[in-house]
Amino acid sequence: MTKTTVPVIGMDCASCSNIVNRAIKKTPGVISSNVSIASNKADIEFDQEKTTLEKINANVKEYGYSLNLTPPDQMTDHMHHTGEEHVAMLKKQITILFPVSLIVFFLMLWDALSRYAPGFPMFIIPMNIFNTVLAVLSTLTLLFFGREFLAAIPRFAKTKVANMDTLIGIGSVAAYLYSLFVIFLPDMAMSLKLPETTYFDVVIVVIGFIKFGKYLEANSKQKTGQAIKELLKLSAKVALIERSGKEIEIGIDAVQIGDTVIVKPGAKIPVDGKIIEGHTSIDESMITGEPIPVDKSIGDLVTSGTINNQGYIKFRAEKVGSSTLLSQIIKMVENAQGSKAPIEKLADTISAYFVPAVLGLALLAFLIWFLSGNLSLAISAFVGILVIACPCALGLATPTAIIVGVGKGAQNGILVKDAEVLEKLHNINTVVFDKTGTITTGKPVVSTVISTSKQSEEEIISILASLEKQSAHPLAQAIVNYAHHPSLRGANATKQSIKIHTIQNFKDIPGKGISGQFKNKRYLAGNMTLLKEHKVDYDEKDIKEYTSKGMTPVFLISGQSLLGAVFISDTLKNESRQAISDLHKMGVKTVMLTGDDHDTAAYIAREAGIDRIYAQVLPGDKARIINQIKVEGNKVAMVGDGVNDSPALATADVGIAIGAGTNVAIESAGIILFKSDPRDIVKIVRLSRLTYSKMLQNLFWATG
Repeated sequence: MTKTTVPVIGMDCASCSNIVNRAIKKTPGVISSNVSIASNKADIEFDQEKTTLEKINANVKEYGYSLNLTPPDQMTDHMHHTGEEHVAMLKKQITILFPVSLIVFFLMLWDALSRYAPGFPMFIIPMNIFNTVLAVLSTLTLLFFGREFLAAIPRFAKTKVANMDTLIGIGSVAAYLYSLFVIFLPDMAMSLKLPETTYFDVVIVVIGFIKFGKYLEANSKQKTGQAIKELLKLSAKVALIERSGKEIEIGIDAVQIGDTVIVKPGAKIPVDGKIIEGHTSIDESMITGEPIPVDKSIGDLVTSGTINNQGYIKFRAEKVGSSTLLSQIIKMVENAQGSKAPIEKLADTISAYFVPAVLGLALLAFLIWFLSGNLSLAISAFVGILVIACPCALGLATPTAIIVGVGKGAQNGILVKDAEVLEKLHNINTVVFDKTGTITTGKPVVSTVISTSKQSEEEIISILASLEKQSAHPLAQAIVNYAHHPSLRGANATKQSIKIHTIQNFKDIPGKGISGQFKNKRYLAGNMTLLKEHKVDYDEKDIKEYTSKGMTPVFLISGQSLLGAVFISDTLKNESRQAISDLHKMGVKTVMLTGDDHDTAAYIAREAGIDRIYAQVLPGDKARIINQIKVEGNKVAMVGDGVNDSPALATADVGIAIGAGTNVAIESAGIILFKSDPRDIVKIVRLSRLTYSKMLQNLFWATG
């Protein structure tokens, strides 16, 4: 199976996208297809053994459209150039046609008012001259500016599928031919008792205004794709690499995994990789939105599209081509902009039946008035219904709002994976936060060490750090750092690092702690749950003295004895209070999940202004709690950054991964915040509500 996205040429209304979608799906070997009128692209999944893009394109061409099969490396530039050419062509056409249409429209208005409005000045142009001029102008309008509408008529006869162009074409040709008949065969018209009214002016005005509308739509679509264009500008075109001891410049597509890439001051990072030589500061604002450059040295990762500020570095390429973070971001933004929100799917369903219904209604109106003996009104009703009831705006009402919403998010370091997530988010009334790295900085430090046994504080740290070195938990890293760096232990500490031993039979105890053997003795390190589970005696008052200040305890246990404990602080992010306050003002409740004990959780919650807490939560329980909150009738967004958050992110109505996060968290989330700023949660909720409001407004005006 192959999945691909290709641009579609010739679409300008919702009916067009429905026709192209049907044409693609009719091709044997096509599994699925989704065509977006807003992005003019088709997402196609097909079996390569049964069909090819060329065969699919041949089927699409039968309906008057085509797929752009330009090679992928030239696609972006070609699409941008084609889009600009189309807008320029429409602008050139309306520069000539629209002023003529406006003049004719005002002359029509003058003629009508002079006949039916008492006291209005008489129409001064003789009707025979006026009709002759209009006949010439309408002929030129149809032949030079209305060819796409004329071509739609035989295509409709062949395929039995109508779109907006079909409606305009049939209406305009009917009005034009009737008018020619009245002017050039007046005697026959009189014998048939046909009205002398002509409709040349209608042809000119309708095509002129429709063309103007098409120009506005094309120009709008060009602008809504601005976010993708801005992201594409970030990508470097060439890379300087080292091969056989020589520096050579190659195209970005020629860089291979394992290549040594050289980046000089002021140059863009061409691909993703890890620094192997040098140190520098890198401007990552185009990816994260953070204005402050980030210091990088050997072992640190660099990302394509970011800018090397001052240092000279070499790095090993680890991700190239479509695998780089920038390419993935662009792909996700394109997918989101091309995806359909539930409200958009409803609009598309309506549009699919809209054109045939309008055509049937126009014919019915014509027959009713014709059989009533009023041919003039029959033609007016027929043309009027066909022209006025075009479904263009209906098809563009929701996708344009989504494209702008997703694009604005991307420009602010917020990546929305699909339109359905953006629509769901506007209904959210509860935001659930994981504590560490989300509300707090995620950079815990050891604040206090106490010994409750014969071991010294240094020995407590030595055993704890030996155990924790094998753990990936953020608190474990804080203890290991404390052992390694004397500066973290205060002025009176020894100047040497505390010795870390080799641990045997290491075991992770999810949500509780870890265990291992040292010198034939088994030790456990963990939280209050682990302490209680092993029925270890402890002084609750002493522990509460620290936990009530927001410190998290890690206990060292042997057998049923408490040997000592360290208390770790993870400070509240400066932005957390503001973010939670803003969510409350928007009517959104806030909840915090944490594995910490209740006192520590309560302290952080008070500091941040959180409404509700769940403390001592095991990783596996997070998803259950999210479900519980949903059962209470809430629409829930979950915000997290770790592997253990991924089930909860997937369970929530909307999952939001904050900061760099982990790959698993990002995969499980529908929205990714590249900055670790909780205020971005407020931004995306607000953006979702504005986007949904704009969709409703657009649908109102489109159907009004």
